[in-house]
Amino acid sequence: MDKIVIYDYETTNSTSWGSIIEVGAVVVDKNLKEIGKLNIRGRMPEGEIPSAKALLVNSTSIDLLTKGNYSHYDFLGALENFFVKAGPCIFIGWNNTGFDRFMTHHNFFRANRYPYITHSSPNSEHDGLHIARAAQLLNPETLKTGLTEKGNPSFALESLATAQGFDTTQQHTGFHDAYTSCKILRIVKSKHEKNWEKFLITATKAGCETHLKKEEIFTINEIIQGRDFPYLVCNMHPNHNSHLFHKKSNDRFVYDLRNDPEPLLNLSVNDLKSILDKAKPKIIRVCKINKAPVFLDKQCALEFKYPKGNPYTKLGLEVIQKRAKMVRGNQKFCQNIQTIYREIEEEKEQTKTQEDLLPEDSLYEKFIPNKDTALFKTWHSSSWEDKLRMLDKFEDKRCSWFGQKIIYQEAPQILPPDLYKNIKSEIARRILSKNKEKWQTIGMAYNEIDTLRNQADNRDDQVELEKLDEINEFIISIEKKYEIA
Repeated sequence: MDKIVIYDYETTNSTSWGSIIEVGAVVVDKNLKEIGKLNIRGRMPEGEIPSAKALLVNSTSIDLLTKGNYSHYDFLGALENFFVKAGPCIFIGWNNTGFDRFMTHHNFFRANRYPYITHSSPNSEHDGLHIARAAQLLNPETLKTGLTEKGNPSFALESLATAQGFDTTQQHTGFHDAYTSCKILRIVKSKHEKNWEKFLITATKAGCETHLKKEEIFTINEIIQGRDFPYLVCNMHPNHNSHLFHKKSNDRFVYDLRNDPEPLLNLSVNDLKSILDKAKPKIIRVCKINKAPVFLDKQCALEFKYPKGNPYTKLGLEVIQKRAKMVRGNQKFCQNIQTIYREIEEEKEQTKTQEDLLPEDSLYEKFIPNKDTALFKTWHSSSWEDKLRMLDKFEDKRCSWFGQKIIYQEAPQILPPDLYKNIKSEIARRILSKNKEKWQTIGMAYNEIDTLRNQADNRDDQVELEKLDEINEFIISIEKKYEIA
């Protein structure tokens, strides 16, 4: 891929119910030379309660939250337009596969926009954090690192920026954090020219699958109690290395070669499950091919200095290769692994609550029909009056509900009075709930503000106390608006 977009979001909340309110992005060529950028802010959508902590972290005043140039709807439209024009490219952030991608999914879903735009063909997506950790395993001198509270190397973006001597005065703004990620990746690339392309191969699921089929023995990296640990693994039988449970279709099983597989090969499913449950470290490890794992050469694990000695070098390469051949060649054993993991997920599914999910919480439960995604472009380009008339054309009732909310937020005057009242009442029911909800409620916001006030008061931080007073007044204004809905 000749183009990379390095991006970062600031949001109203760290859950799937939060909204993206700022995006910064640096567009670079394959040599990481800047060729474009994006830096925009949007307002919070009507009917949402923000997290006070999130607003403090990303320095968002109530004026910025409510009076920006872009409404939330227009902001997401501009972001989608940028994504479309930037492609085909690799999207990279810092822990984006754990957060930013997730926020794209849910914000675009609620906005009747295609949720998977950053990692659907012709685009792909990688994670700068994964690349940096892999590079540091190969060469501990790649990046200077600070320490976490527990004394482990810190890969938090802010910490790495400080350790590298970068200016951090604008940290936790979208463009600053995107550009910081870019500068760190430039350091990584300069010290790992031979491995850079290998790092990027797993930006696609197809790239992961190719590696798993091609390489018999390789190294994966996992974070254990805040530290990076390489594991020397082999792939399972090529026809039986994937998770059989439909919601885990991106999971691939690999075998940790420190363990002798011979005593396990002919065990019953129940006996094998019992051993796997008790084994520490885990015998079977899971690679998520949709989360851009970085696969390294077997030498990485063989040469790593483990605290209690290297368990792989003690065995010798001949024994390791024999074990890998034994695992990969035993079809029945690999099928048993699939059965065990499928049954575990099926048991979890049976214990889940049977209550109906709200539309906003149902993205991963079922796909949006192709007919509806094909309608999105026309719907967005239509007038607000036509948008209202077109709602009946959506086959998926979730899309119809999201369309109603968007019109309520952007052009409430065109809604029939009964529909306007129904939408406002549903928002009120949610945000005024006295229960602990997945989304932020008025009560949860007040509790959060009280906690942050106590902390700021103990530090005698008058600036933060003033900001919290401003946020509190804003929450009060929302409560007054909706308590009579």
